[in-house]
Amino acid sequence: MSKSKTGGYKGPYGYQKRKDGEGRSCVRYKCSLMNTVLDVLHQRPGWVEVKEDGEWDFNWCDVGWLRENFDHSYMEEHVRICHFRNHYELTRKNLMVKNLKRYRKTVEREAGRLEAVKCDFFPLTFVLPSEYHLFVEDFKRSPGSTWIMKPVARSQGKGIFLFRKLKDIMEWKKDCTRSDEQRDEAQVESYVVQSYIENPYLIHGRKFDLRVYILVTSYLPLKAWLYRDGFARFSNTRFSLRTIDDQYVHLTNVAVQKTAPVYNPEKGCKWQMQQLRRYLTAKHGTYVVEELFKDIDNIFIRSLQSVQKVIINDKHCFELYGYDILLDQDLKPWLIEVNASPSLTASNQDDYEMKYSLIEDTLHIVDMEGRLTGKEKRVGGFDLMWNDGPVFRENAGLETLGSPFQTANTHLGGVNDRKKQLRQLLKPFPGQKKV
Repeated sequence: MSKSKTGGYKGPYGYQKRKDGEGRSCVRYKCSLMNTVLDVLHQRPGWVEVKEDGEWDFNWCDVGWLRENFDHSYMEEHVRICHFRNHYELTRKNLMVKNLKRYRKTVEREAGRLEAVKCDFFPLTFVLPSEYHLFVEDFKRSPGSTWIMKPVARSQGKGIFLFRKLKDIMEWKKDCTRSDEQRDEAQVESYVVQSYIENPYLIHGRKFDLRVYILVTSYLPLKAWLYRDGFARFSNTRFSLRTIDDQYVHLTNVAVQKTAPVYNPEKGCKWQMQQLRRYLTAKHGTYVVEELFKDIDNIFIRSLQSVQKVIINDKHCFELYGYDILLDQDLKPWLIEVNASPSLTASNQDDYEMKYSLIEDTLHIVDMEGRLTGKEKRVGGFDLMWNDGPVFRENAGLETLGSPFQTANTHLGGVNDRKKQLRQLLKPFPGQKKV
């Protein structure tokens, strides 16, 4: 089987470029993951897996494959791949903060300070070793405060620790005083150091964060979908600042918590987003919780806008981001990080079913089969929240531009009757009769 250039994707079966509205009856896919993603791809009608050097139409790859192959690949019009070329502008901790800081300055310059305040949703952050001296100045202004260190390019809680004394990070000070040549030779690992949120919102005395899924199918124009389901990830141990060395208290990553002595694999340490929203509504009232979720929506849109001009837009690419959001005692949401490869391995049956539906609906939107019109505001569990501008719900004839009745088309933690909606929305797969 021959390729057109490296990873070229002109098939041996005489495929023609798809006309508008014309479906593809056979989709050849490649997948480097051995988890729920592969299960969904295996069971999708008309999709056929190709191995190793086989030619493909759709590739759910890891970021390592992308880094090694993307620039050398020719892709035909219909081909799709699950990452943007420089996704790391949003998903590497140091670059995310750099882009957010620059975006905030732009907003303040163009729209004023009141608008720029809406960008204050990430903790005070410095990159080490390069910003060590700036960090020290701030550290000395707030003695006794807690800070958290995170490697910029690692995940699942690896390498993270808390500290209150400068002596705990003396290695980075040493690195900072080396010459550039010495630093290059030593390949010093970059970290971000952030002001630790010391007053997290607690449920039953335990800290948690939110994992939310955003699907971006274009950056120019920006087109983003918000998934209705998600979950809160809890620590196994009650929160306390008395000990800052206990990762089971301070880190909510499932990869960390599942190693805790008291971890129950059947029960897990998660609440579905709907359960969390019901809990918060019962405790604080509908209005307060609706305002909280509007603030969370604001984080999604502004973070995507912060990288809109630096991400290399490519019609072949889409990205399913995993956002990590932390709430403090005042119900202010904070952006902790954005993941380009959120874990799609299930921790229990409920988790499997949620992630299976998430991946399935992602494929519906990517729409290799040509079953959508392109005008949809909802596909399964996804709601279109931004389409080169905010997207609003259809409020029974009250929707007019600038109307006070306009409500954002987002339903995070709302009812997800996706199967019913998909039955009404989708044409049958090519070659299938409508049920």
